[in-house]
Amino acid sequence: MNDTSEPPRTRVVVAGGGTAGWIAAAAIVRQLGSLVDVTLVESDEIGTVGVGESTIPTARGFHAFLGIDEAAFMRATQATFKLGIAFENWRQVGDRYFHPFGSVGRSVAIADFQHFWLEARARGFGGAYGDYSLEQQAAGADLFGHDEQHSLAYAYHLDATAYARFLRTLAEPWGVRRVEGCIERVERDGEGGDIAALVLASGERIAGDLFVDCTGFRALLTEGTLDTGFEDWSEWLATDRALAVQTETVGPPVPYTRAIAHGAGWRWQIPLQTRTGNGLVYSSAHMSDDQAHETLISALDGRPLFEPRPLRFRSGMRRQAWNRNCIALGLAAGFIEPLESTSIHLNMNAVIRLIQLFPFRGDDHGALASRFNAQSRHEWEHVRDFIILHYHVTQRDDSAFWRDCARMTIPDSLAERIALFAKTAGAWQGQDDLFRIDSWVSVMLGQGVVPRAHHRIASIIKGQELRTSFEDLSRGIASTVRLLPRHCDFLARYCPADG
Repeated sequence: MNDTSEPPRTRVVVAGGGTAGWIAAAAIVRQLGSLVDVTLVESDEIGTVGVGESTIPTARGFHAFLGIDEAAFMRATQATFKLGIAFENWRQVGDRYFHPFGSVGRSVAIADFQHFWLEARARGFGGAYGDYSLEQQAAGADLFGHDEQHSLAYAYHLDATAYARFLRTLAEPWGVRRVEGCIERVERDGEGGDIAALVLASGERIAGDLFVDCTGFRALLTEGTLDTGFEDWSEWLATDRALAVQTETVGPPVPYTRAIAHGAGWRWQIPLQTRTGNGLVYSSAHMSDDQAHETLISALDGRPLFEPRPLRFRSGMRRQAWNRNCIALGLAAGFIEPLESTSIHLNMNAVIRLIQLFPFRGDDHGALASRFNAQSRHEWEHVRDFIILHYHVTQRDDSAFWRDCARMTIPDSLAERIALFAKTAGAWQGQDDLFRIDSWVSVMLGQGVVPRAHHRIASIIKGQELRTSFEDLSRGIASTVRLLPRHCDFLARYCPADG
């Protein structure tokens, strides 16, 4: 007689809420459905960090993965559209460049666009590199639109606390059980050493097969219980503190993030629909807390809505993202400062990776964990290198912080990228790399790295043919930009506040 009974569901326990917790719970239950029971434990007494209010375009793919309605999401989170990041004072004080989303120019099979652009510049024509980015030109004019006529690459600015609440409204009807309470202790299996259950202050015991640690910097499960270990990257990323504050809006929201360098770090300005997110990231070895507070307050454009909230951190990652039957997400997994808005992406990508490698009963968990950890490490180190690039490649020598950044020894993986670009204008994107060639080129050029040579294939193209190609690119971008509405007008139509 055949056994038609269903196999037991895998019990997934998410420890902690916030953005990381609800991203994990919503995605797991949405994709794995009846194969899992998902319980999320969080306490209203424990606040969230809430500094992440900016995303990259991969967030749109994650939302499509979950079937999230974009307009509803934007209304719920006060979101605005984002076409890239404006970097101010990074190469030197008074300098500005833009890191746009999307592709820049037009490449061919053999060589990327920057080689043809450098050839055009050598022949005395071809404007700035960013002139050939549709996203940069739209952002510079505060324009945005997406429909059949508009194909902009974009992401979002959002209220991170509201985003967690929005995901909860989706996840609970999908089947996530939320348990309110503080975790008092973590039980381990006496024989195997895996985590067996969370015991709450109320005495309730939440047992599980797989545990997702979203307890923030405390890393209560992965570090506090399993002693996973932390790999410190502060030798390359010296900033270790931040202040965050929201202000009243003083004008229409622009479709880009501002990252403005100062003498000991940088500050962000992120426009939402009805307020602006602001923050100051700094190195405590180069700036006191009082100086940081004064620097941030003096730079605000609008009235602060509360006293700036302090945050202390170390840049780095857990030695294993997946240890035994515990997967660390969010700040429990590590922290890379928010300069390129990668925190939410790292959460989302880790959850998708977990679903792809999900450890059902009977699976070889060790092989799955090994693959998960290898991919995680590659991703985190790639992001780390890209962030270090902004600090290390600078012409600033006006403070000890910037002098220290310029002369520090960098990872070999980043040194190789810089050397290749400086010598040959070459850049690459590996299979699992987050940042595209266009991103590396935009930041390298923006930070002042001028290639000494470029691919000679560009020299084959006759002068007038190359000039005509660049003129056609410029006209195409200009004609598209002329059709775009103002960002604020598009927002008002697309996701009106009254729904």
